[in-house]
Amino acid sequence: MPASPKTVAERLADIRSRIESACERSDRHPSDVRLVAVTKYAPLELVHAVVDLGVCDLGESRPQQLLERADLLHEQRPEALSWHQIGHLQRNKVRKVLPAVTLTHSVDTLKLAEAIDRIAGEDGLTPRILLEVNIAGDEAKDGFAPQTLREQWSRLTALPRLEIAGLMTMAPHSADPEAARPVFAGLRELRDELRGLSEDGPTLKTLSMGMSGDFEIAIEEGATIIRPGSGLFG
Repeated sequence: MPASPKTVAERLADIRSRIESACERSDRHPSDVRLVAVTKYAPLELVHAVVDLGVCDLGESRPQQLLERADLLHEQRPEALSWHQIGHLQRNKVRKVLPAVTLTHSVDTLKLAEAIDRIAGEDGLTPRILLEVNIAGDEAKDGFAPQTLREQWSRLTALPRLEIAGLMTMAPHSADPEAARPVFAGLRELRDELRGLSEDGPTLKTLSMGMSGDFEIAIEEGATIIRPGSGLFG
């Protein structure tokens, strides 16, 4: 069935119900989980529909589309929206993207973090970022290998302009959502390990993990941000 504002409303209601159930199973409160609607393939009509339904966090993987949509919705919708850069960010796009986003989920190398820090200093910004971790060791995905992140942790946390808010990961695609559990548990365990490396380091409160097919497992394993896309928009 082609997506419409009505079907998006129905899907969103279902996702919110499943968030509540996953939180109940894991003794958490639904307010602890932030839903970022991934709009990259959605027509603008449906982006408006989810905003009308109270979703104010929108995620894009392509910087150019994020900038275009952020400008357009800023003109058309006076309410405050938070934009999330969730896909790979090239260093030559950093300067344009930083002022437009609330959170960059996909900082996947030390070089990118250093570029963001340098540009943020030049432009007077203090960007909030997540470090993307390739927990599964999937060669097709970006992200720090866990051991690389451990080795570079002190250099990352020394970058003065960055607020490292937490970690992000993606689980390999599988028809069985349970297959994602070790990946999500691994990110949470790595977060706990990194927290213990220094007393005054970042608290890493944010774990961005879980998409349309596996967000319930992610919530059970500690996700504070989930990123449904196709489950909302088809």
